[in-house]
Amino acid sequence: MARDQQGSCIVVLGMGGTIAGRAERADDNVGYRAGQVPVEDLAAGLPALAGLHLRFEQVAQINSKDMRLADLQRLLKRVQDCLVDPEVQGVLITHGTDTIEETAYLLQTLLAPTKPVVLTCAMRPATAVSPDGPQNLCDAVAVARCPGAKGVVVVCAGRVHSATDVAKVHPYRTDPFASGDAGAVAQVEEGQVRVFRPWPGESAHTARLVTFLAAKDLPRVAWVDSHSGAQAWEVDVLLANGNAAGVRGIVVAGTGNASLHNDLEESLKRAETAGVRVVLGTRSGLPMVPYATQPFPQLDGLSPAKARWALTLDLLDG
Repeated sequence: MARDQQGSCIVVLGMGGTIAGRAERADDNVGYRAGQVPVEDLAAGLPALAGLHLRFEQVAQINSKDMRLADLQRLLKRVQDCLVDPEVQGVLITHGTDTIEETAYLLQTLLAPTKPVVLTCAMRPATAVSPDGPQNLCDAVAVARCPGAKGVVVVCAGRVHSATDVAKVHPYRTDPFASGDAGAVAQVEEGQVRVFRPWPGESAHTARLVTFLAAKDLPRVAWVDSHSGAQAWEVDVLLANGNAAGVRGIVVAGTGNASLHNDLEESLKRAETAGVRVVLGTRSGLPMVPYATQPFPQLDGLSPAKARWALTLDLLDG
């Protein structure tokens, strides 16, 4: 596509997902194969994108539930390279909804970009009678070109979510994401971005990024939930035979305000005594209210999915 002005290139990186999905019938919104349509084809014929300087690259073509370390490393490296290019105004990533919040968290934590990095997606495949991907893509480009925008955000159904807060909370509707009590960062309305609160911005972990990109494998971090009837075996099995599985960390999602079944808590304390890092979250995914008898630390009020990555990165540091 044509260049509109110097230094205003938006790089569009394709990772696959439902937005690039195909189904055999146009009325089938669930029985599709994710990651089938090339990323450049997703933008073809969209009037809102005509005349803009967009550069396309297919980084992966997968269902995001199957994301692997190598896929994340490849994406992080490409985003890092794009961000240092003076011609690049922002980076846009098409991605599956299932793990988009995890990828967004990693990008923000490891890169903390001063330019916008916008992830977008769809809940209906590209072959649907009424696909949501085209509008999401146009909205994401509007955010990437928005003056003052920075950091990693997820754009879907017109709402702009911070990488730290965003969570998928519905399995089917076209507006499946929420940002908890923090709320959305912005809203896209007819191509215009209405900003509600500051864009994401934290210090980048440069040394940690280098370590992550070079890693052949990651420290093993398990994720368990407390629940009615929880027992010690759920942790004991993980650490059986002198921790033969090599578990180095456990994220436990507690009920309510991160409360834990007594039997599960006792087994987690044994794990901690054995040198395994244990961190606490909530099954709701929302930050807990700290209390005096809290048995384990929490990680910045993160959801279990993001706390697992935060703990993994901490352990990767050594």
